[in-house]
Amino acid sequence: LRYLRPDARDREIAAMADAVGLDTLLSRLGSLDATVEPDRLSQGERQLVALGRAYLAAPPLLILDEATSRLDPAAETRAELAFATLPGALVVVAHRFSSARRADRTLVMDGPRTRCGTPAELLRSSALYRDLSGLWEPEEADAVTEQEVPEEARREERRPGEECAIRSTPPPWPV
Repeated sequence: LRYLRPDARDREIAAMADAVGLDTLLSRLGSLDATVEPDRLSQGERQLVALGRAYLAAPPLLILDEATSRLDPAAETRAELAFATLPGALVVVAHRFSSARRADRTLVMDGPRTRCGTPAELLRSSALYRDLSGLWEPEEADAVTEQEVPEEARREERRPGEECAIRSTPPPWPV
């Protein structure tokens, strides 16, 4: 657990374990100094160990790419909420829609089409986001109708230079 923070104190590790959800595993192992054989851990436990190391390091920018894919929904929520309390920027790449709902801002990508906004904004302005969320009809998304959504908000593609704009196709070569 001290891999990224060799100087971490036992109390910091205990606080991290409680925040991220590693406390049960640490209790089972018996102590912070217990020898752990990775092949004896489940995939979810391995993910929790990696998450614990990242949490303890508290980097200024943390990118979690499918970092909770092997956790059950409750453990995923606990870990993501723990990371949200850390200073710095957190980028979560996930296919579970629950992660998008917890985010301050969400980027939805479908080939060259991108939309960025809060979950509530995307429910109103992105048909793809509504589809992914299971809200197939616009009126199900906070009773929003086509007339209430401005034309430019209905467009799936963002204009260059707009906030959250992203290039989702490779640049021309050579770069």
